Amino acid sequence: MIQVAVLGYGTVGSGVVEVIETNKEDIDKKAGEKLNVKYILDLRDFPGDPYENKVVHDYNMIVNDPEVSVICETMGGIKPAYDFTKQALLAGKSVCTSNKELVANHGPELIRIAKENHCNYLFEASVGGGIPIIRPLNYSLTAEKIDAITGILNGTTNYILTKMDENGADFADVLKEAQDNGYAERNPEADVEGYDACRKIAILSSLMKGEHVHYEDIYTEGITKISQADFAYAKKLNHSIKLLALSKDTDDGFFAMVAPFMIPKEHPLYSVKDVFNAVYVHGNMLGDSMYYGRGAGKLPTASAVVSDVVDCARHPGKTIMCFWDVERVTLADISAMHRRFFVRVSADRKDKALSLFENISQVDAGFADEFAFTTDVMTEKEFDEKISALGGSINRIRLES
Repeated sequence: MIQVAVLGYGTVGSGVVEVIETNKEDIDKKAGEKLNVKYILDLRDFPGDPYENKVVHDYNMIVNDPEVSVICETMGGIKPAYDFTKQALLAGKSVCTSNKELVANHGPELIRIAKENHCNYLFEASVGGGIPIIRPLNYSLTAEKIDAITGILNGTTNYILTKMDENGADFADVLKEAQDNGYAERNPEADVEGYDACRKIAILSSLMKGEHVHYEDIYTEGITKISQADFAYAKKLNHSIKLLALSKDTDDGFFAMVAPFMIPKEHPLYSVKDVFNAVYVHGNMLGDSMYYGRGAGKLPTASAVVSDVVDCARHPGKTIMCFWDVERVTLADISAMHRRFFVRVSADRKDKALSLFENISQVDAGFADEFAFTTDVMTEKEFDEKISALGGSINRIRLES
């Protein structure tokens, strides 16, 4: 029997217990052994909960119990999750986590410790909730040289942008609706400023390169400046606006960034709406593949954690290979990236804009006091220089082809 402990009995932690108990017969069959949740660690008590007898408050009971071989870390944050995870791995206990912040910060170190102690540090649930993406990158696509990953990696921002697009609502109103529906936190900064998506693309980029891409090195821009006017122009272009997290390995260097983009109807990510996430991967042999599903939520995320538990049960005493070294990747400056831009300026700057930008296409969405256009392909640096000479813009949004 595989004895499991769950750290944190919040949304995801309670989901892990629910998934294991609800699908017990199928999970045991796929694991090759019976799984049993022996402990649930939390500061709180849960009187009346069907698993209240499993709740403990002392982590030492878990890490010092030789029967426990797999720990599900669903606490979130760095402290005390990092200390608990490290202690578990040093004791030879595998850890399965949904904690993107911890993985993005300490992933290569914890993977190394797991390898040295013949156990596993698995984190399928840290990116994309229930969408299988870590496993495909580690196993299914090992014959590929992955040169690009583009994803919608945050359900909150995708929900907000979808409602703005389809319902004509303003950002502030949709944000409040998202908070009322439980899709956004009371403090939504991590979502709407792109920080959550940044940590996730850092993890995917690290697996893509096999070395550590630090999230603090990634250019990150949120969605707070996107307005209904921007969507009016996007509709004229047959585009939508999405918060994309992307990394690209090019002749000019390895780039990673998070920012709003206008994407055309023909793009596979165009139809990803509401709280759904998707990851679009390009390999040099396979070409394009896409992974789509619910990127957050209690049961989808818990399902991904439990899938890692099953993997641990199938490989007792063995380390499942994960290529992510501690050596830090030097990201190329995004100023060298080539792309087209959508730009809005005041109408009195039209002539100057025409003189500064070559081969532009005007976009008319009925705003008489504005002049809007799309540029030709240029580097980010060239664009910034031209927009500075123009005296700034009302807004600018990158275009993804």
